[in-house]
Amino acid sequence: MIGMLIGIIFVVILLGTLWWAVQQLLPLIPIAEPFRTILRVLMVAILVIIVLWVIVQILQVGDIHVPSLR
Repeated sequence: MIGMLIGIIFVVILLGTLWWAVQQLLPLIPIAEPFRTILRVLMVAILVIIVLWVIVQILQVGDIHVPSLR
């Protein structure tokens, strides 16, 4: 249980660092504005999916089972 929480903390730190790096480098890429917006929306959607996964993992550690969407 503790190992899983430590693993989740490492994943969150890693994702936060990657998010920051991409946000800093995105203005340096010469892309037209509509594609830049599409890229930003996709990044946010992927980040939300990962955050929801982390929340489900934390709830499962606390013995609260969330049904999956299968």
